[in-house]
Amino acid sequence: MTAADDENDGQATERVVIRDRRKIDPKGETKAKATAEVKEKASGGAHRAAEPEEGAVVTDDAAKQPALGAELEALRGELDERTHDLQRITAEYANYRKRVDRDRAAAAELTTGAVLTALLPVLDDIDRAREHGDLVGPFASVAESLTAVTGKLGLTAFGEKGDPFDPNRHEAVAHQTSADVTEPTCVEVMRRGYTLGERLLRPALVAVADPE
Repeated sequence: MTAADDENDGQATERVVIRDRRKIDPKGETKAKATAEVKEKASGGAHRAAEPEEGAVVTDDAAKQPALGAELEALRGELDERTHDLQRITAEYANYRKRVDRDRAAAAELTTGAVLTALLPVLDDIDRAREHGDLVGPFASVAESLTAVTGKLGLTAFGEKGDPFDPNRHEAVAHQTSADVTEPTCVEVMRRGYTLGERLLRPALVAVADPE
């Protein structure tokens, strides 16, 4: 074998070795790199999951709970305040309605009382006509109708012979003594008195007998 042949055989052997290295080393290097990258990603991901990077925003429920609790307490306080305001306004309106109704009823009673007071002399004439037997015919019907209407309006007559004397309801125009009474008693009624509900429109004029 000549020197040229030896040189050619050496070059061929070197190329085979180089090819073998290219076949083996790239695969081994690639596999090693891939394994290292997988391990790095796994360890890096776990690390990032356990500890957030600096400057990262924490959005878990534990961080949100204090803010939600404060907001809930603020809403509850506002609700309590609005409820208190509503209750106060409702009570004020109820009192206002009661006051208006009371004033309206008092004004109506005053007006009715003024009208009925003006009619009392007419009712006195009817009483005198009844006592003298003149309340007959159409006049009797008118008198009864007028008496019924005033009664519906709340007018009530009082003052009868034999009633105990009440200085708050009777006006004594004559006094006498009698053995037939045990207390001051109305023995004669000159003019009947009238009330409108609990209100005294006019006292009755009476003669009073005191015990002897």
